[in-house]
Amino acid sequence: MNTSFFKITGKLLILTLIAGGSFMINAQGKFGGLALYTVRDDMSKDVKATLQAVADAGYKNIEAAGYKEGKYYNMSPQDFKKLLKELKLKPISTHQAAINFDNADQMFTDAKAAGFEYFVVPIPPMGMYSAFKKSEETGTAGLTKKMTKILDNLGERCHKAGLKLLYHNHAIEFTKDKDGFVPIEYLLENCNPKHVNFQMDLYWVTKAGADPVAYFNKYPGRFIIWHVKDMDDEGKFAPVGNGNIDFARILANKKLSGMKYYMVEQDRTFNMMPLEAIKVSHKGIKEIGFK
Repeated sequence: MNTSFFKITGKLLILTLIAGGSFMINAQGKFGGLALYTVRDDMSKDVKATLQAVADAGYKNIEAAGYKEGKYYNMSPQDFKKLLKELKLKPISTHQAAINFDNADQMFTDAKAAGFEYFVVPIPPMGMYSAFKKSEETGTAGLTKKMTKILDNLGERCHKAGLKLLYHNHAIEFTKDKDGFVPIEYLLENCNPKHVNFQMDLYWVTKAGADPVAYFNKYPGRFIIWHVKDMDDEGKFAPVGNGNIDFARILANKKLSGMKYYMVEQDRTFNMMPLEAIKVSHKGIKEIGFK
């Protein structure tokens, strides 16, 4: 019997197990999500290299913001899904602002084919965003009620397509409209919760002077995904952990809010490039206690 063979084989086996264990630890060490809007300029130049950098930064989930004419970042939904799988990134949600009654069903079909679970309407849809902005100055009656009906229609169709519809807020939805409604509250109280729920952008809620936790208490279980981005002393976007938002307090109310996923996002970066900022933010979410 050649004992040398077994010694060598045993060493190889141990090395293999160690290497495999290291791989598993690294794979398990990836957590959290990134809104690809943060790295949109990089995505426009090199999709694969940018997504690899996102994975290397430690993120596990992604939210797309690059759908146009039936493609995600100039890739078919199927090819985009395949690339994400190759890079061990999971498609969770997609922002698609151009949705309307005519293109909705095709958009839902494409989102489903790309592997997304949530379809997010990122601004008041179908031209209503400019109307809401105008209403801050002159007032426009009926806007919030109209948007409620639009979201319910889209939400029902989204549900039939096997997806879940969320509405994403900015600060504008927290200002009373001409009818006396706070739009975000009217939507929460009147949209059908079976078909329409919400993605809370923690920065914009804070920017509007509102308290995320107060909304969790008033409307528990409705905020399925969070956008996690920080605010500096000047009110500008900042990497998570480099600003003033009390994320630990907000995170302590995760269950109350209904949050299932969260996406780091930074609309603009200052003094560092986006691919560097997402690394800083990933370190920040870890220190805060996000998992």
